[in-house]
Amino acid sequence: MLSNALYGFLVVFAVIGGLEFVDRTSFALIAIAARSRAGPAWAGGASAFALTTGIAVLAGTALATVLGPHHIVWLRVGGGSFLIGYAVWSYLGKTEKTIEAKEEGRSSAFLAAFLTIFLLELGDTTQIFEIVFVTDYGWLVVLLGGALGLATVAAWDVGIGRYLGARVAPERLRAVVTVVMIVVGALTIVYGLAPTFFAFS
Repeated sequence: MLSNALYGFLVVFAVIGGLEFVDRTSFALIAIAARSRAGPAWAGGASAFALTTGIAVLAGTALATVLGPHHIVWLRVGGGSFLIGYAVWSYLGKTEKTIEAKEEGRSSAFLAAFLTIFLLELGDTTQIFEIVFVTDYGWLVVLLGGALGLATVAAWDVGIGRYLGARVAPERLRAVVTVVMIVVGALTIVYGLAPTFFAFS
């Protein structure tokens, strides 16, 4: 019994973490962490991942039935729109001098990471896999394996973001981060409105 639970945990941890590692949500968190405090950015991202994992586990397959495909579409569109809006606001709302002198505050970094990850992750591929895994390994195994896998990916993303933030000139970093967030947001909206556009999805 214990060996089956451990096997299930390892499978869920590896699959969910591996899928998220190359997902657009990771790139969004990297971009946010590049100009934010590491701790709040990770806490916001990890909290959102944990919450979406809990939703997948608790709601199970009923989530898709209750929300319906149209609602999930608009959640994706909302997530992409939020990311684009945040990118534009962040770029236009702060001068280069301000960025050099001070990083985003703890609360804004946490909220930006939390809202972005939460909105982008709802109805995403990893959440669908978690719903499927519940029927195979049980809710507790999926909750622990999925949440820890995603929290690990969030730590990796924040580490990359902070590495870039410390080595790239503020003006160039600001432009790159803005472009990345807009591209990720736009792709998320397209994915929500026309998922068949992505043949690999």
